[in-house]
Amino acid sequence: MIEVSGLLLVLLLALLAGGVWIAIALLACGWVGMQFVGGGIPAGSVLATTIWGNSASWTLAALPLFIWMGEILFRTKLSEEMFRGLSPWLNWLPGRLMHVNVLACGIFGSVSGSSAATCATVAKIALPELKKRGYDDTVSLGSLAGAGTLGILIPPSITMVVYAVAANVSIIQVFLAGFLPGLLVMALYSGYIAIWAVANPDKQPPPEPKTTLRWKLKESAQLIPCMLLILLVFASLMFGWATATECAAWGVVGSFAIAWWSGGLSWDAFWQSVMGTTRVTCMIMLILAGASFMSTSMAYTGIPLALASWVDGLHLSPYALICALTIMYIVLGTALDGISMIVLTTAVVIPMIKTAGFDLVWFGIFLVLVVEMAEVSPPVGFNLFVLQTMSGKDSNTVALAALPFFFLLVAAVAIITVFPDIVMVLPRLAFPD
Repeated sequence: MIEVSGLLLVLLLALLAGGVWIAIALLACGWVGMQFVGGGIPAGSVLATTIWGNSASWTLAALPLFIWMGEILFRTKLSEEMFRGLSPWLNWLPGRLMHVNVLACGIFGSVSGSSAATCATVAKIALPELKKRGYDDTVSLGSLAGAGTLGILIPPSITMVVYAVAANVSIIQVFLAGFLPGLLVMALYSGYIAIWAVANPDKQPPPEPKTTLRWKLKESAQLIPCMLLILLVFASLMFGWATATECAAWGVVGSFAIAWWSGGLSWDAFWQSVMGTTRVTCMIMLILAGASFMSTSMAYTGIPLALASWVDGLHLSPYALICALTIMYIVLGTALDGISMIVLTTAVVIPMIKTAGFDLVWFGIFLVLVVEMAEVSPPVGFNLFVLQTMSGKDSNTVALAALPFFFLLVAAVAIITVFPDIVMVLPRLAFPD
C-alpha cells in the first residue's frame, strides 16, 4: 500500500506541476489507483456512480446559494456603508480606523462566505480612505489580507460547506463551531493593531474631531440591513427554523432586498452575480467530483486505513499530530488554494484524525484556520493577489505586510488546540448528546 500511495502522490504532484487542472489531476489519480484494485471492479462504473452520488446532494445545494449571496452583496454599496457606520466608534482605540478593516471584514464575511470577495469588497473602500487620511500602508495592507480570511471562518462559509460534505459531518454544527474562533481571530488582529499603534505613534494621523452621539448613531444606521440579514440567517439555524440550505436561500432573498434598498439592484448587476456564481460553483463542483472519485479509489485500495494504522503505530500524541498537520498544510498552502487543500487531503487525513480521537467538527475549524493561512501565503495566496491588484504594490510588499497576521493565525490554531471548548461549546449547546 505504501508503494501505491507514493506512486499516486508522485503522479498528482507531477500533474499539478505540469499545469493540469486540479480536478482533472484528481480524476486521473483516482483512475490509476483503481487499476491496483483486484476483483475486476470497473473504474468507469465507479467513476459515474461516485460523481453522481456525491454531486446529487441536497446539502451541497447550499454552496451555490451562499456564493450567490456574496456575489450580490459584492455589487452593492455595502462596503462603503459599513466603513461609514463603523468608523465613528473607533477613534478612541489605538490604531483607530485600521480596526475598521477587521470589523468590516468580520461583518461582510458573515454574509459572504468567500475570503477573496470579503477582502476585495472591504479593500475597495478601505484602502483609499485609509491612505487619504494618512494611515500606514503596510499595516493597512496586512490587516486587510489577514481580516479578509474571516470570510471563510465566520459562517456561512463556502469552505465549511465543502469540508462538511467531504467529511460527512453536520454543516450546521460546523457553522456554529466557527463563531467563537472567528471572534478570537478578530481579537488577535485588533490586539496586534493596537499594540503596533502604541509602539509607532509617529506613523498615525492626528485624531479626528470628536462627533456627537446623534451623528454616530445616524452613521451606524447604515449597518442595520446587513445586521438584520445576519440575524435572519443564524436565528434560522440556531432555532431550527430552517436547514443550512434553506438558510442560504433566505440569505439570497435578503441580499436582493439589501441590493434593492441600497439602489444597487440593476439588470447588469443581477446578470454579473449569476455568471460569477456559475463560474465559481462549477469550479468547486468539478474539484469535488474529482476528489470524491479519488477518495473512493483510495478506499478500494485500502490506503487510508493503512496510513491511519501507520500513524496509530507511531503513537504520536494528539498535539504532535496537530503540529505535524499544521506544518503540512502550511507547506501545501504555498502551492494550492484552500478548497483544493481540503479535497486533496480529506480522504487521507480524516482516518488519522478519527484514530487520534479528535472531533471532526473541531477538526473542520482547525482546517479552516490553516486554509486561512494559505490565503495569505505566497506565492498563490488569493488575498495577496487581490491586494496586489487593488493597491498597485508588488507581491513581496504585500506578502511581508501580511506576515504578522499569518503568525496570528498560527497562534489561533495553538489556542483552539489547547482549549478545544472554544470551538465545541456552541455545537454542544445546540446539539446536546
